[in-house]
Amino acid sequence: MVSEYLKQNTADYHDAAERLFNSEKIFNKTFTLEDYKKIIHTNYLMLLHSEDKIFSSLSDKYAEKLQLDERKKLSLIEKDLKSLSLENQEASHNLEFSNEHEALGAMYVIEGSTLGGNVIAKQLSKTEGFDEVTFNFFGCYQENTGPMWKNFKEVLDTEVAEENYHEVLSGAKKLYTFLLNVN
Repeated sequence: MVSEYLKQNTADYHDAAERLFNSEKIFNKTFTLEDYKKIIHTNYLMLLHSEDKIFSSLSDKYAEKLQLDERKKLSLIEKDLKSLSLENQEASHNLEFSNEHEALGAMYVIEGSTLGGNVIAKQLSKTEGFDEVTFNFFGCYQENTGPMWKNFKEVLDTEVAEENYHEVLSGAKKLYTFLLNVN
C-alpha cells in the first residue's frame, strides 16, 4: 500500500517538520502565538506554491474520487493570515511536479498536515493566549478530518500501482523539502 510506503519513507521529513515547528511545545502548553504565526506562515507558503499545481496535475478521476473542491485550503489559511496580521505574498519559488503521481505525493504532505493540524487546533484552543485564534486551516475539516484522511489514503492505495510508488514518494519529498527550507 502506497500510504504505508509514504509513511515509512517520509518519517524523517515529518520528524524534521515537527522539530522546525516546535511541536513538543504544543502539548506542554508553552507554544506561543509567535510559534503559531511561524507554522501558519510556512504552511501558507507551502499551499501558495503547491495547491494549484497539485490540483491542476490531477486527472478528473482523482478530482472526483478525492473531492478536490472540498480539499482546497489556500483561501482558508489566507483567513488565518489576516486574523494574525500577516501579509499575503506572491509565489516566489519554482516548485513543479513532473506528473500526477508526484502531485499525489505532495498532496499526501498537505493532507497529513491537516490531520495533524486538527490535533494542533484542539490542543491550542485549550492553551492560554489562543482564545481569539480561528484555526481556519488547521480546523478545515472539523469532525470530518478522520473520514477525509481515510478517503485520501483509500484512493491512493487503490489507484496507485506499485511501479509508481517512487514517483509518489518523489512528490512528497519535494514538498517536504520545500516546507523545511522555505523560511
